[in-house]
Parts: sequence; structure tokens; C-alpha cells
Amino acid sequence: MLKILVTYAVQGEFTEIKWPDVEVYYVRTGIGKVKSAFHLSEAIQQVKPDIVINQGTAGTINHQVGDVFVCRHFVDRDMHKMTGLGMEYRIDSSELLAARGFCQHWTVSATCNTGDSFLTDIEGDVVDMEAYAQAFVCRAKEIPFISVKYVSDVIGQNSVKHWEDRLEDARAGLSHFFNVLKESI
Repeated sequence: MLKILVTYAVQGEFTEIKWPDVEVYYVRTGIGKVKSAFHLSEAIQQVKPDIVINQGTAGTINHQVGDVFVCRHFVDRDMHKMTGLGMEYRIDSSELLAARGFCQHWTVSATCNTGDSFLTDIEGDVVDMEAYAQAFVCRAKEIPFISVKYVSDVIGQNSVKHWEDRLEDARAGLSHFFNVLKESI
């Protein structure tokens, strides 16, 4: 039976996935790249999943609150500043997903920009604080990874308050995505 490990940063982002013929495990990673990478690594060791799906909220500059993005491309904006030193800052998880035949009918593909820093301009569609770190861990362990993000706020427009106010909408939007639109992997 297919084992899916679902990650989410905070309890307010948790959405249950109800798909037939799969075992679904969940791990709350906490906020930020370091906590996220640590808790995901621990969960992978215990669960040994076939795929990791990250679900959660994200900010944006160029899109609308309520949009849902399927992210296969990840940018670490903190490491981007160090590209002159040869530091990697981009990950594309689409090749491993395709090789294993996962999420091919999830047609929308977006870029998630991850970091711990303040920003006013982004490379990508959405912004979060965990997805790049999770993509990095999964690539190192050769586990397919995909992230589904609900846009909860527009960056620079009272983002923290809007994020808190939109968590219930985010859970409903993510639940609709996983359990109505995408009834399987």
C-alpha cells in the first residue's frame, strides 16, 4: 500500500487527506527551515514514505488570496544571496515525481520561494518558510516531494494579521483541493 507523509507547519494548516488505498501519515514540522528539516527527517526515518506532500499557506505578491498552487520548483531566498560562492538555491522536484508516476494529473506547476528574511520582491509565485528545506531533505533521501499552497495573504498588506484570519479558509481550500479536485495521487 502506498505510504504518504503529509507535512504542515502549524495546526491551523492541517487538512486531512481522505484517499482510498493509501496510508496517510502526518507530521507538524513547526515554522522555519531548520525545524521543518529536522522534523521531516525524523518522520521519514519512522514512516519510510513513498512520497512527501507538504500542505499549507503562503504569501504572494502577484496572485490572489484563495489561489491554490502546486509547487514543484523551490527557491531558497536566503542562499540566493550567496550564489557567487557556488551555493545552490534552487530545487526542481518534478523529475523524481514523474519518474515515480506521482501527481502527473496535478497540472498547475508553481515556484515556492522559502526563507527566513524580510522581502518586498520575490522569485516565484508564493512565499513560505519551510518548503525548500523539505524539498532538500526529500531530494537527499530520493523521496518524491510536492507542495500545495493556499494563498493566505498578499505580502506587504498586513500579512501576519491576514494569515491568522485566513487559516480557516485555507483549511477549506486545501481540503477541497485534496479531497474533491485531486481524489488521488
